[in-house]
Amino acid sequence: MRLRSTVAAALGALALIAAVPTSAGAATGDFRYTYTGLDGSPQFGFLVDPPSRMCITLPDVADPSSTNPAHTPWNFTDSSATVFTDPDCEGDYFTLRPGGGHASERLKLRSVVFS
Repeated sequence: MRLRSTVAAALGALALIAAVPTSAGAATGDFRYTYTGLDGSPQFGFLVDPPSRMCITLPDVADPSSTNPAHTPWNFTDSSATVFTDPDCEGDYFTLRPGGGHASERLKLRSVVFS
């Protein structure tokens, strides 16, 4: 009887482990920002399900010598997003809350990292 209970408990624990999804190391959702296109018109950039704990330099505004920084970020991911004024997550920073945290066009950014 004891062996059966132990085996049943072990199988139940194994089933729970297999059923619970594990973190894939990514923030789930979208991160949106605005930047100025080559023709001077506003453009929208998106990061979809970005990786967590990894600096992402926004490709549309990566070069400070040839582009203006992005602005007006919206964080629709399930993780906090810390945006930086310079590429490679350097310079001044500001953190946007998950689930809709945003800032105005006064906040300039070139890179971001998600918690």
